[in-house]
Amino acid sequence: MLARLRHEFLPFLLQRWRPLLLLLLGVMAPLLLFTHLAHEIFVEGGFAWDQAVLNWYAAHRTPGLTRAAETLAQVAGVRVLPFITLAIAWLLGSWHEGRGRAHGWFLLLSVLGATLLNVAAKVVFQRPRPDELTAVLAEPGFSFPSGHAMANAAFGMALALVFWRSRAGWPVAAFGLLWAVTVGASRNYLGVHYPSDVLAGMTASVAWVVGLRLLMARRWPSLRRSPAGRHDTRE
Repeated sequence: MLARLRHEFLPFLLQRWRPLLLLLLGVMAPLLLFTHLAHEIFVEGGFAWDQAVLNWYAAHRTPGLTRAAETLAQVAGVRVLPFITLAIAWLLGSWHEGRGRAHGWFLLLSVLGATLLNVAAKVVFQRPRPDELTAVLAEPGFSFPSGHAMANAAFGMALALVFWRSRAGWPVAAFGLLWAVTVGASRNYLGVHYPSDVLAGMTASVAWVVGLRLLMARRWPSLRRSPAGRHDTRE
C-alpha cells in the first residue's frame, strides 16, 4: 500500500498541483517581496542597510576587483548580453531538428521581457542612483530596479528552466544562480545601485520568467521536456 502511494499517488498529485505550486512560489511570492521592497523604499523611507552595504564595498575595493566588476558590467550589459542570448536561442532552435525552438523563444522572451519591464519600472519609480562620489562609474538613468540584475537574473533563471529536465539541469541551475548573484553584487560594488535595487530586480525577474514559462507551456508542451527531445529525467 505504501509502495503504491509513493510510486503512483504522490507523482499524480505532484503532476496535478505543480502549476499551482509554481504560480504561488515562483510568481506570487517574488511579486509580494518586490511590493514589500517598493513600499519600504518609497513610502517608509528606505532601508538603513542599503547605504551600509555600499560603504562596505567601497572600503574593500581593489584595482583587480574593480577591473573585474567593470568587465562584468560590459559582458552583462546591453552591448553583449543580447548577443549571447540570441546565440543560445539560435542553438536551441536548431537543436535536434528544431525540437528546442520553443526553448529558444522562451529564453529570448525572458530576457527581452525583463528588460522592457525594467524600463517601465524605472519610469514609474524614478529612484535616484546612489551618491556619485562613492561610485566607481557614473551611469545615467534611474536606480530602481537594477537593469543589470533584472536582465541577468532572467537569463540565468530561463537557462535553468530550459535545461532542468536534462542531465545538465543542476550544473546549469548553479551557473544561472551564481551568474545572477555575481552580476548583482558587482552593481553594488561599483556603487551604481543600492542592494535593494538588485534584490527587487532579481525578484521581479523570477516572477516574470516563471509566469512566462507557465503561459508558454500551455501552448508549447515541448517546454516541459529537454530541448534535445529526450525523455524527462525529472518527474
